[in-house]
Parts: sequence; structure tokens; C-alpha cells
Amino acid sequence: MHQGNGRPALAGPIGVRLAIWRVRRGMSVADLAARCGLAPERIDGLESGEEWVDRRGSLAVLSSALRLDPGELTGQPYPPAGEEHGQARAVAFHLRRAIAKDRPAGAVAVTVEELAARTEAVAADAAGGDEQALAAGLPGLISDSDALLAMARAAQRDRVAQLRGRVHVVAAGLLRRLGYRDLAWLLLHRAWVGAAEPPAVLVEEVRLLIDMGLPEYALARAERAGSEGREEGLPLLVAFAHAMAGRPGMAARVLQVAGREAGDAAAAARVAAARVAVAVECGEVEEAAEGARSLDVAALEPAGRVGPLVAAAAAEARREDIGQAAAWLRAAEEAAPLWLRLDPFARELLTALPARTGGTAEAALLHQMAARAGLR
Repeated sequence: MHQGNGRPALAGPIGVRLAIWRVRRGMSVADLAARCGLAPERIDGLESGEEWVDRRGSLAVLSSALRLDPGELTGQPYPPAGEEHGQARAVAFHLRRAIAKDRPAGAVAVTVEELAARTEAVAADAAGGDEQALAAGLPGLISDSDALLAMARAAQRDRVAQLRGRVHVVAAGLLRRLGYRDLAWLLLHRAWVGAAEPPAVLVEEVRLLIDMGLPEYALARAERAGSEGREEGLPLLVAFAHAMAGRPGMAARVLQVAGREAGDAAAAARVAAARVAVAVECGEVEEAAEGARSLDVAALEPAGRVGPLVAAAAAEARREDIGQAAAWLRAAEEAAPLWLRLDPFARELLTALPARTGGTAEAALLHQMAARAGLR
């Protein structure tokens, strides 16, 4: 199963890096298995390509056992694959320049109305999953919001500060998805002016901590966010963090409350999507597959479709229905292409599944998606 240079011949992106880092740390498969609480057969399967990672909890324990950030195993930020990805990835450079640049005193800034309109535009781009448009618009908007806040009259200052904070949260989310977690933290740290952090900042920090493989820290931050005022989406993140930390019962109770409080079809769809993701994280693939089949995907914003659709694909892959897994991945790509291509668990599936299709049309589809993600 392994090539002569020690690299796995068939492993997915995480399995390849897992083998490399295990050897660098001077650990055997048995050593790593003992440290992370997984079976040695599971470790060997990941490194040989017979297995793949589809749970954040598994990624977290593997990276912790190897003393790594999860990004070291997923490979984030990924090398640019295509012009759109390249332009999105360049946002890190431009945002670093934007926040380091000092505007001369008296520099002309945008009006509050212009800032509000542009903020709504980038929020719409984020909801629509348009990472390329976000990358194009955010650096200038960060600079202009900083300049306007410095010049704002007292009567306008609160509104400008709120708009500026919202822009920073959107930028931090993009950086998190791209894999620039250090810069995402910096953006969140400078997102507010005054003593209290806006709830949206705290919620984005919860998302970032989950991505970093730190569910207990995420839950502590979520409790703080709850004390600052209820923020939409926070209970769903809390449920996922409990699932990631190995507490399915707590996750189920949080989702049950969230379901009762869902006020419209969109909110109900978000809860249903969270149920799919939690079920996969807990290893309940039949429940996840059933939930995905009844999910009202159209009620979700495009960016909100990718996570549950990738989770649904993971569940179907575990059920060995590779055709349905490919269909879910294709639907996710149609909703928000770069979101899918930047998702580490989608990339695992795009690498692992083609060999399991037996040369069918699904294999060609998966190969094409993998190529667009820069995996082939």
C-alpha cells in the first residue's frame, strides 16, 4: 500500500500528512494509536488510503497527539487551484496591508451610507458563498471603515463601529475558511471599539475554535456569547461542539430546544442541517442519511448548504452508497464552489471515493471535482 519513499500510495490529504508527521515525531502506528485513543487499524487505514477522516473530533485527537494545529494535517491554506481560488487566497496579503496601513490625517473617507451599502453587499456575498467577490471587496472596506471610524462625529460613531465590526467578522470568516487562522484572530480582536464584544464576534470565535479542534474552548466562549445576548446560530454551534467532544446526549438536547424555537422555514432548515452534521460527528450515519434526505436544502442560503451536504456525502460514503455521496458533493459544489473546495472533509471524500466507484460515471464526476479542487 505504500510507495518506496514512505508516502502512502492511496491515502487522502490527511492520511498522507498523518504518515509524514508520525514519522517526523518518531512514533509508530501503535504509539500514535495509544496517544489519540484510536485503534491501530484505524491509523493504518488512514495512512494506506483504506480509510478517510470525516469527523472533526477525529482530526482534533490526531493533531493533538502529534502536537499540531489541525491545519498541519489538512494542509490549509491550500495551494491555489484556479484563478478564483488564487484571488480569494490573495486576500490574506491584502488584508494584512489594509490593517497595517496608516491613513494620513484628514484623508477622505466614505460616507456612513456608502459604508452601510458596501457592508450589506459583502454580507450578501458571504451568504451566497462568493469567496472571490468577498476577497475583492473586503480589504478596501476594512481600510475605509477604519478611516471613517477615526473621523466619525459622536452621533455617527456607534453606527460606524457596528458596521466596521460586521465587516471584520465577515473577513475573519473568509480567512478561517481559507486557513489563515492567525489573521482571523487578529481581525476579530480589532473588530470592536469599546468594552463589550458584539455577539457576532464571539460567535465567529466559536466557529474558529471548533475549526482549531478545541470544542471545550468553543463551549466556554459560547457561554460567554450567550451572556452577551442571544445570537442566531449559536445553539447549533454549541450542539456540534458537544458532539465533537463526545457528548451526543447534550448535543441532542440543545438541538431539541433549537428545533422548538425555530420561527420559520429557514430556521427549521438550519436546525435540520445541524442535526445531519451532528449525526455524522457522532457516527450515526443512518440517522444522518435519513436527515439529509428530508432536508429542505432550498431554504438554506448557498453558503449554508455546503456543510450539511458534505456531511450527508460522508454519511452515504460510510453506507457505501458512493453514487449518492457524489450527488451530494456535486450539489454542494453547485451551491458554493470555493466553499466546497476549501472544506478539508470534502477534499478527503474527493480523494477517497473515486477508487470505490468501480469505474462508473460517479468516478468521472468525482475525478472532475477533485481536479477543480487541485487534488489531481
